[in-house]
Amino acid sequence: KQWMLQYNKVYALEEYHHRLNIFTGHKRRIHYHNAGKHTFSMGLNQFSDMSFAEFRKTFLLTEPQNCSATKGSHISSHGPYPGSVDWREKGNYVSPVKYQGHCGSCWTFSTTGCLESVTAIATGKLPLLVRTSPISLAFEYVKYNNGLMTEDDYPYTGHDGSCNFKPELAAAFVKDVVNITSYDEKGMVDAVARLNPVSFGYEVTDDFLHYKDGVYSSTTCKNTTDNVNHAVLAVGYGEKNSTPYWIVKNSWGTNWGMDGYFLIERGRNMCGLAACSSYPLPPV
Repeated sequence: KQWMLQYNKVYALEEYHHRLNIFTGHKRRIHYHNAGKHTFSMGLNQFSDMSFAEFRKTFLLTEPQNCSATKGSHISSHGPYPGSVDWREKGNYVSPVKYQGHCGSCWTFSTTGCLESVTAIATGKLPLLVRTSPISLAFEYVKYNNGLMTEDDYPYTGHDGSCNFKPELAAAFVKDVVNITSYDEKGMVDAVARLNPVSFGYEVTDDFLHYKDGVYSSTTCKNTTDNVNHAVLAVGYGEKNSTPYWIVKNSWGTNWGMDGYFLIERGRNMCGLAACSSYPLPPV
């Protein structure tokens, strides 16, 4: 009941018992996980009344991501790189965490968040850009569409719809797209250390649903491009208890994880996080 009040959940009697069974199962698993030795802890959140099958259908990508077909174009330097980087601490370069809603629009939030950061680093001004149709928004779309509007001019609705783009209101632009070679996690470190945050995809499995804090690591997720089902934004990296990690901005709202962020093990292509990574080049 307390959880229902916290997340404003209301059910009909029949659904209540169904959701209670799911919730109880999650609660039991969280308790069991947290009693063991793991690098991350779990906790109840807004998704605790959903089965993973429901969650996957509602929030994750359903089509395989053919990112390995894209040729890598990022040119790495040879370092050395700082031991840790966090673009949130460098200045006003990372926009607030958003909630993508009941829609598998994570690429939209990942790529738009990356473009916001790249634009802010180049111009000194952080634009809050639109996250809307087409839901499959990618840097290439922004490039050939001649820019992206702000969310004030084009609010996000959380579902597919007609596109009402107005070029004269565009606030950010893409000169070109830089793809980091698949599985080149050192290339990702190079980009985040020297240039800007990086958009990437990876596979979410059921043990990630209730991530609360710590460095996420999994033995159940796959690490190839055809299993990628979610997209997020790497805003930095670091190391904790000898475990290197990425600092990642998610799009499931601030009630999830570490105020909307999570840490994931770095250097092992965890859950395929190095399979699909890229960032845009601004025209300035």
